[in-house]
Amino acid sequence: MARAQLAPGRTCNLPIMGTVAVLNQKGGVGKTTVTLGLASAASAARRRVLVVDLDPQGSSSWVLGVDPGTADVTTSDVLDKTPISRAIQQSGWSEFVDVVPAGTDLQGLESGVPNAKRARRLAKALSVDIIDRYDAVLIDCPPSLGNLTTNALAAARHALVVVEPSALGLRGIGGVADAIDTVWDDHNPHLELSGVILNRVPPVSSEAARRIAELTRIVGASAVWKPAVPQRVIFNQAVGERRPIHSYGSRATDPIEVFDRLWSRLRSTINRP
Repeated sequence: MARAQLAPGRTCNLPIMGTVAVLNQKGGVGKTTVTLGLASAASAARRRVLVVDLDPQGSSSWVLGVDPGTADVTTSDVLDKTPISRAIQQSGWSEFVDVVPAGTDLQGLESGVPNAKRARRLAKALSVDIIDRYDAVLIDCPPSLGNLTTNALAAARHALVVVEPSALGLRGIGGVADAIDTVWDDHNPHLELSGVILNRVPPVSSEAARRIAELTRIVGASAVWKPAVPQRVIFNQAVGERRPIHSYGSRATDPIEVFDRLWSRLRSTINRP
């Protein structure tokens, strides 16, 4: 049985550090939506978070008010050994959310030849004095399992897998578990696969219900975080307007409650002895 099967509870002897990789190898499942929803909930709770954008598309950076094309120092530079303190910017959302914006040349790093020393560059950049400034560091991974995701997992204490309840959405689970196993073996024995977040769950769908039941059989009920993120147009609107979901108030009551609860679960996971 692979170590990275989605049963929470891998332990480590390191001090608790709230570095979280949000990932899946399939694009379009909503990794960025979940990353930004958690950041929005943290900000609403007046908790400090750092979003590290490792996705070459730079969507998290853009929604947070930082254009990757104009940023002076980016994650590309950090992976080229520039101090991460030079790349951190305050987001356009609030004083509680900072961002390390994506670089326009990240795609070249993603497809390059794997290198053991390069795999831990983000881990080295996220020193304790940086991490201790924040309640959580959220790493938005690219929709692939290449060099950038390896860097994210090598730097993370926790991995959260985002899944859409569809046949294609579930296909990547095994590959993600294998990738985490590989990083666990080669780079980061303190990595913990903390769970799965279901995203874009329709209100009524027998197909989605079947896929959720299938996912639960594969990973175990305790690994699937609740509540699921519902399918709502307001998320698309928030992205287009570059706003946190919590800024919509009564227009987004259900999504706000969902991410408040998921943020609470993440905080409990980070602070677990």
